[in-house]
Amino acid sequence: MTIKLNVKNAGLRDWELEMVKPLVETAYHTLANKTGAGSEMLGWMDLCDTYDKEEFARIKAAAQKIQDQSEVLIAIGIGGSYLGARAGLEWAFGPFYNQLPKEKGVEVYFAGNNISSDYVQNLIDIIGNRDFSVNVISKSGTTTEPAVAFRIFKELLEVKYGEAGAKDRIYVTTDAQKGALRPLAEEKGYEAFIVPDATGGRFSVFTAVGLLPMAAGGMDIDAIYRGLTDATRRYENADVMSNDAALYAAVRFLMLMKGKKMEILSGYAPSTTQFGEWYKQLMNESEGKDLKGLFSTSANFSTDLHSIGQAIQDGPRILFETILWVEKAGVDLTVPDDPKNSDGLNFASGKTMQYMNEKAMNGTLLAHVDGGVPNLIISVGELSDYTFGETVYFFWKALAISGYMIGVNPFNQPGVESYKKNMFALLGKPGFEDAKKALETRLKEVL
Repeated sequence: MTIKLNVKNAGLRDWELEMVKPLVETAYHTLANKTGAGSEMLGWMDLCDTYDKEEFARIKAAAQKIQDQSEVLIAIGIGGSYLGARAGLEWAFGPFYNQLPKEKGVEVYFAGNNISSDYVQNLIDIIGNRDFSVNVISKSGTTTEPAVAFRIFKELLEVKYGEAGAKDRIYVTTDAQKGALRPLAEEKGYEAFIVPDATGGRFSVFTAVGLLPMAAGGMDIDAIYRGLTDATRRYENADVMSNDAALYAAVRFLMLMKGKKMEILSGYAPSTTQFGEWYKQLMNESEGKDLKGLFSTSANFSTDLHSIGQAIQDGPRILFETILWVEKAGVDLTVPDDPKNSDGLNFASGKTMQYMNEKAMNGTLLAHVDGGVPNLIISVGELSDYTFGETVYFFWKALAISGYMIGVNPFNQPGVESYKKNMFALLGKPGFEDAKKALETRLKEVL
């Protein structure tokens, strides 16, 4: 087992966990029996057993084709259609994964997650004259941000390779039957993969949504599934004290009951920064509704100790901290000795940077706990394809239990639709004419 949860510094008394145990068990069984709100979206729970093995093989073949044909893959999607894959690539290869040599894999860049022309032009400049492919990921095919990006990069492919050549470099991941991309893929002959109906965006990274970009980038998706499978089996237990996913859900609930408003996921490895971005979507879209839930954010230590660390230490006691700690570094660099000790650092001579990072974590833990900030520790043995599969499932399971405990549907996101409707109206999308007039009047009042 490579994931461990430590709740010793959560500031809880034994009887508090015992008190909340029946609620955890009820939430767990609601999830396991698929009787709760959003139960039609639980395809992620047994994905290791139900995944489409034929499509899995096609994904690996398509990734190999991309690697053979191209130097760059542009993965187009927003929200869960890109956050998981990007988190996985950085988890496995680090934040410089596109610049560092790998045994296999192309450079993978992500588009369609914003509407910035500067960002898109930067990607075009990065591609330059090199060969590239595109994977557009959208269940509906009409989400504005990815739709705009796909138009631009599709045109670039067709100019560079011709329409017939572009066909072999465009991969579509979308709904099995409906949506704007499905008929387009069939008309043009693009290879298409499925976004399963029972798997929402933030739970989709281990479907074609995330697997194709990760495989093209060089990740071993078989190893990912081994981690996913082991975690699925490990957390099939309703007992709070022997199931770390259930225990994490219980502690999060108790933190909320004690008046905490925010959870901050603090990573000490830059390779987990994008995992923090994925975590923010998972937690906030799942729990932040009906005026309930913790506000979840992330930080990168020790970097952010020199900014928000001050507020964590001495600010209002509205938050608790969950440390994401990686026990083993990929390499062990040692601090060299300086005979003159001009920087006063010789006390660290001969020590590894991982050892120093651990002492920074320990020192911060002590300071924050002594300052009244509850702390949890989620330890991961190392950063690998396998542990990415494990860790993602751990957070999925904990979040689902936690969401049912606070009485929300963890699998929808009604609030996300509000900005889309306003944007469509202001852009003049057909069918939104009346709303456009009212919004333009409202804008004059607030701008």
